[in-house]
Amino acid sequence: MAYLSKLSQYKDLGLLIIRVGLGAMFVYHGYPKLMAGTDGWAGLGASTKYVGITFAPVFWGFLAALVETLGGFLLIIGLAFRPVCLLLVINLIVAAAMHLAKGDGLQGAAHAIEDAIMFAGLFFIGPGKYSVDKK
Repeated sequence: MAYLSKLSQYKDLGLLIIRVGLGAMFVYHGYPKLMAGTDGWAGLGASTKYVGITFAPVFWGFLAALVETLGGFLLIIGLAFRPVCLLLVINLIVAAAMHLAKGDGLQGAAHAIEDAIMFAGLFFIGPGKYSVDKK
């Protein structure tokens, strides 16, 4: 497969594709949560009980929706990339814990776990050169 060996020179393009794709999907799923208002935020924030946080569900729900929406946008442009990845990993750990505790099993928690693994890896790799954070 020698013809594929040169693709490593395009790793920054690969990171851009991952950032834009994941970022767009997080904005797509996060924006309705952000616009849901206090009732929606309370329901979303109630998921923190599965990791031992039982106070201020509206606050935690708002923060989760904000991280998902604004974090998705920041992923796309590559700004504050590592802090956003860390916040999304935390969000996704709560989501996975909620699915597991509700009895959804690994099948129900898989998407959150997969995204958390992706963002944990991206936290170490960085945004690549096609980003606002480029060095």
